[in-house]
Amino acid sequence: MSKLIGEIQMINGPVILGKNMTGFKMREMVMVGTKKLIGEVIAVDGDFGTVQVYEETEGVKRGEEIISTGKPLSLKLGPGMLSNMFDGIQRPLKRIRDEHGSFIPEGIGLISIDEEALWEVEFTVAVGDYVKQGHIFGKVEETPLITHKLLVPIGVEGKISWLAAPGKYNINHVVMKVKDLKGEEHEVMMHQEWPVRVQRPVDERLQIDKLLITGQRVLDIFFPIAKGGTAAIPGGFGTGKTMTQHQLAKWSDADIIVYVGCGERGNEMTEVLEDFPKLIDPKSDRPIMERTVLIANTSNMPVAAREASIYTGITMAEYFRDMGYNVAIMADSTSRWAEALREISGRLEEMPAEEGYPAYLPSRLAQFYERAGYVKTLSGEEGSVTIIGAVSPAGGDFSEPVTENTKRFVNVFLGLDRELAYSRHYPAINWLTSYSGYSDMIKKFYEKELNEDIEGIRSRMLNLLYDESRLLEIVLLVGEDVLPDDQRLILEVARVIKIGFLQQNAFHKEDTFVPLKKQLEMLKTIELLYNRGLQAVKKGIPISRVRNAELYEEVIKMKYSIPNEEIEKIQGLNTMINEFYNQLESEYSK
Repeated sequence: MSKLIGEIQMINGPVILGKNMTGFKMREMVMVGTKKLIGEVIAVDGDFGTVQVYEETEGVKRGEEIISTGKPLSLKLGPGMLSNMFDGIQRPLKRIRDEHGSFIPEGIGLISIDEEALWEVEFTVAVGDYVKQGHIFGKVEETPLITHKLLVPIGVEGKISWLAAPGKYNINHVVMKVKDLKGEEHEVMMHQEWPVRVQRPVDERLQIDKLLITGQRVLDIFFPIAKGGTAAIPGGFGTGKTMTQHQLAKWSDADIIVYVGCGERGNEMTEVLEDFPKLIDPKSDRPIMERTVLIANTSNMPVAAREASIYTGITMAEYFRDMGYNVAIMADSTSRWAEALREISGRLEEMPAEEGYPAYLPSRLAQFYERAGYVKTLSGEEGSVTIIGAVSPAGGDFSEPVTENTKRFVNVFLGLDRELAYSRHYPAINWLTSYSGYSDMIKKFYEKELNEDIEGIRSRMLNLLYDESRLLEIVLLVGEDVLPDDQRLILEVARVIKIGFLQQNAFHKEDTFVPLKKQLEMLKTIELLYNRGLQAVKKGIPISRVRNAELYEEVIKMKYSIPNEEIEKIQGLNTMINEFYNQLESEYSK
C-alpha cells in the first residue's frame, strides 16, 4: 500500500497546516518535512489537515512533505521500560544523551525501548494451548524486583501452533505463533504496540476498597488514597507539591511507580533524576528505580510533547496493571499539561473558554482520571492504577479552571497551604480544605489491618482541629485569657496534633515513613492526653497545671523517640500520661 503524502502550507510553531490530506485519518501519526519530525493529525477539513508536531519545527519549510504512517501515535510496550527514563513520546533520554549529547536533535525518529537487548524468557504455556487476548504466556525477569509478564496482544485469540525454545531473545523476535478460528496465523513478539489515547481493555472493574499505604500520617489516617483511586495535590509555588509526590513515589506500597514530569522546570527534574537512583526500596533493600519508570518533559522541551506525556504515562501504567500489578502514576503537573492544551488551542484559533483554556479542558481531564481503577484483568488477575496529579494554580488560586475542573473528577483533594509551607510545616496539607471520598470505602480494610474503628478517632481529631480554627478567630479579637479552660485545652491539644502528628520530617529515618499501626497508636495517645486533660479541667483543676509543658513535649517527640519497630514503647508514654493526671487529680481532691 502506497503511503499518503501531503504538502506543508503553513507553519505556526508546533502546529502545521497541510494540503492534499484527504485520505489522512484523525490522530494518525505522520512524518513532517525533510527531517521527518514526528507529528499527529488533529484536524481534517476537506483537502486540508492540521498536524501537531512533537519536535521543534525550526527550519521546516512550506512545500515539504507530510508522510502518513497509517497508524496512531503508539507506544512500544515490553521489557526494558523499568529503570528507564523517556521523553513525552517514549524516546529514551539516556540513549539519546549517549549518542547525540545533552539536547534532543530533530528528526531522530520514534525510537523507544531497546530493540537489541536480550531477555531470558520463561514460557508458561505449551503448543496446543488455547490463549486469549491479555493472557500471560511467558515471564521475563526485567529487574530483581519486577517480573515482566508477557501478554497476548489485544485482538489475538486461538491455539498456539508454535513456540520458541526457552532462551534469550530481543523484543522483536517472534516467540509464539497463534492460529485463530479462521485458520489465520498470528506472530507474537515480546512487545506490543498500543495507541496512547485509547484505554486498554479490562475484564471487570472492581470495587475500590484497599488503602494505598503511603507512610504519611496526614494521608493514611486523615485523607486516605485508595488503590485504583484518584487524587489531586494543588498548591502554589513553594508549597511542596513535588516533594509530596516524591514521598509518595518513594514510600507508597504500589508495586510500580510511573513518574511523569510534565512541563516542570529542569532543576526539579534533575533533583528527581539524582534522588531516585540513590533511593532504596524499604521492602526489598533494592534500588527503587528497579520498579520505576520516569517520563521527563521539561518546560524547555516541545510543548506538544508535553500534551502527549500524560497519555504516555497512563498507557504504561495500564500495561503493568494488566500484568496484575498495583501501579501509581504521579503526574507533575497537570496544570502544565493544560497550558500546553491552551497554547495549541490558541494556535488553532479555537474559541477560548475561561482564562483562555479550550472548552474541552474538562473532558480531557475526565478522560485522564477515568483511566484509574481497581480491575480484574483479561488474564484473571487483579491490578490497579492510582492517579495522583499535582496542580499548579497561578498565585495559589484554587478557583482557577484547572483546579476547579480537577476537583470534579478526583475523590481525594489535598490542598497545599502557603502559610503552612512558609512556617516549615510539611507536608503543607491544609486539614480544613482537604478531603477524601474513600474513607467509607476502605473502612473494612482498616478493620482488618488494625482491628479498630479508624473513622471514630479520625472524626474526633478533625473536630478538634475545626474547633481550634474557630477559637483562633476569637483569640485574635479578644485574646486567649478570656476563653474557658476547656477551650484553652482544645488549643493546646490541637497544637500537639499539628506538630506531633500532621507535621512529618521527610529527612528523619523514623519519620519519613511511619507504619499504619504506629500512626494509630500515636493518635490514640494524643486522644488520651486530651481526654485526661478534659477530665481534669471538669474537676476544677486550672489549665496552668493541666497543661504540663514537659509531658506535652514528650507526646510531640514520640514520632522521633519511639522507633517504628518498637511501637509497644508508646504504652510507656500512655502510662506516663495516666500517672501524671492520676497524681494531679489526687492532689486536688484533698
